[in-house]
Amino acid sequence: MAKKTVKKPVKKVAAKKPAARSVRLEAVAPVAAAKAPATVGAPILQARGLTKKYGTVVALNHADFDLYPGEILGVIGDNGAGKSTLIKALSGAVTPDHGEIRLDGNVVHFRSPQDGRAAGIETVYQNLALSPALSIADNMFLGREIKKQGPLGQWFRLVDRAAMQKFAREKLSELGLMTIQNINQAVETLSGGQRQGVAVARAAAFGSKVVIMDEPTAALGVKESRRVLELIRDVKKRGMPIILISRNMPHVFEVCDRIHIHRLGSRLCTIRSKDFSMSDAVAMMTGAKAPPPELLG
Repeated sequence: MAKKTVKKPVKKVAAKKPAARSVRLEAVAPVAAAKAPATVGAPILQARGLTKKYGTVVALNHADFDLYPGEILGVIGDNGAGKSTLIKALSGAVTPDHGEIRLDGNVVHFRSPQDGRAAGIETVYQNLALSPALSIADNMFLGREIKKQGPLGQWFRLVDRAAMQKFAREKLSELGLMTIQNINQAVETLSGGQRQGVAVARAAAFGSKVVIMDEPTAALGVKESRRVLELIRDVKKRGMPIILISRNMPHVFEVCDRIHIHRLGSRLCTIRSKDFSMSDAVAMMTGAKAPPPELLG
């Protein structure tokens, strides 16, 4: 009699689900919140805990600041946020009540703008700080004129105008500003953009560490503003880090690598211009939107 074969029930094994890829997890999180702004090396100019009071008005409230080599850093903030006081403290025009400023890792104590200039920090102010009646070459060397060698320069302090004109012509040429016909013409005969170019060329010529530009396009037209932005890029190509203070958001986002947002006397956060929109920056600047926690301070 043939034996009946009994079939054993086959256990069904549940198929393993493929592990979720890390790429999808990263895509869910906001781009800017994933990591802090990328920087290279140590800051060339750094400030920690800067405080400045004018009576009961607190202009700087434990403000921090970082500028890295070779970058263009935008500084934005609402009216009265304290950005002008911050820049003046970094350049020596204002002495903070408390806090520390480091240049190339060394603690510095600036008592005047001359101290800042001697350390290699040049500032292009909104009013340009040019003398309209003087020539282009004279304005390039305003306050640091080249004296003639020998007794004429040592005793009589005669200015070596030939050397000054040659130097000014070379620096203007390096930045593509030799559309100016005569290096000896008075600054008052120049257009607004050309005057701004002279101020930028002066800062680039003597600024060995940092160039600060305060509202460089505020009083210029579209064409002249475009030329100034090109000048800023040219200065950066020479390896000079730049601080750009401006209310013009399109200009800030066009040329700046990172943006320092100043609010109520201190640094709110620092963002990368490629990770945020102009609307985001304005919202954070005015307090309508909070920045990602990773970027605070």
